[in-house]
Amino acid sequence: MIAKKYRLTEREVRKVLSRRKPFFSYMFIANILENHEENHRVAILLSGKVARGSVNRNFWRRHFYDISLPLISEKPTEKHYDIVFVPKKWMIFNHKNTEELAEFEKNIQFLYKTIFKNITI
Repeated sequence: MIAKKYRLTEREVRKVLSRRKPFFSYMFIANILENHEENHRVAILLSGKVARGSVNRNFWRRHFYDISLPLISEKPTEKHYDIVFVPKKWMIFNHKNTEELAEFEKNIQFLYKTIFKNITI
């Protein structure tokens, strides 16, 4: 789990989703919005349709934060962003599938690389 200063609250997630700039990958849509904090903050939306059962949802959420922490803390930029990851409608996550786990990591890293490349230009 990551520190609260890197996480978004439900209210902040709604704000990002209402005024967003989207980035796309095969599995996710990453919505970003500039913030006035001293660091990047992230969140992932996982519903019961996408990840059945609370154990499954918590696994994916924790894994997302584990992947995200080194990627958002090592990128020095002059502007900081709130980033919300939303799975595409047809995605269904199962924490017991190892191939899905590797694809999840690859998509998250691809989106971070795309976001940080485009916001520095």
